Amino acid sequence: MATELSIYEEKMKKTLLALDGDYATIRAGRANPHVLDKIMVDYYGTPTPINQVGNITVPEARMIQIQPWETGLLKEIVKAISASDLGINPGNDGKVIRLVFPELTEERRKELTKDVKKKAENAKVALRNIRRDAMDVFKKMEKKKEIPEDELKDLEDKMQKLTDKYVAEVDKKCDAKCKDILAV
Repeated sequence: MATELSIYEEKMKKTLLALDGDYATIRAGRANPHVLDKIMVDYYGTPTPINQVGNITVPEARMIQIQPWETGLLKEIVKAISASDLGINPGNDGKVIRLVFPELTEERRKELTKDVKKKAENAKVALRNIRRDAMDVFKKMEKKKEIPEDELKDLEDKMQKLTDKYVAEVDKKCDAKCKDILAV
């Protein structure tokens, strides 16, 4: 029966990884190259991530520098960044694109923390859905007489404890990200 639980625990771990990925794209005042992860550039008709068409560096705490491998891509990269929800105007000198991150305003910090909490809530919903699916499977197994009733109760208890553990982990990640954003 431990194998049934491990399947659902894997799904819960993937939910946490997805949350980490979402949090990495939220900028917290400092330049983080991961904010560019979801931005796609039109590379000869194919949407391609920025990190695959150029070198991304962080020369200063509030600046990201992108050096495309082909100078012809400068305009495409600038266009993709401008069209994104980053809210930053890219500057370029014909060879390198620079993104300067301004200091976050108090209002913007509050908006970002709301976004962080919303993503955390979505992760919790996903965890609860995994728990519900597991409980359904366990009940069907009990109905088919594959497992006895006392084992069903044991599996349900273990599944609930697993869910509680991962929900607490989501809360911890949410609190840490909110503190990071609100730190001036």
